[in-house]
Amino acid sequence: MRHGAKALVVQVQRNASGRPGPRVITGKYRASWQSDVHRAGPVIVAEVGTSAPQGRRLEFGFVGVDSLGRHYSTPPFPHLGPAVNAFGPLLVRELRGAVSRTL
Repeated sequence: MRHGAKALVVQVQRNASGRPGPRVITGKYRASWQSDVHRAGPVIVAEVGTSAPQGRRLEFGFVGVDSLGRHYSTPPFPHLGPAVNAFGPLLVRELRGAVSRTL
């Protein structure tokens, strides 16, 4: 069942490697993307995300002044959204199958 979540992470990492996603210089940001599928009582939870602080800014862009007083006008470089569009249906099918097997 973890195949869909792992495939989603792999696609996010690929999308972060160049346009239309961000051109990540090092592999640190790409490596920060993780997935986890686990049970939370009767619920099966799939989580995909990053702990990297730049993740939100890269995906959605940022215009303004940050907490350090630096001015930015960064356009969005979607890499999570396109991956969800491509692999979200697979993940949903796998989660539905897992729920069906447990009932």
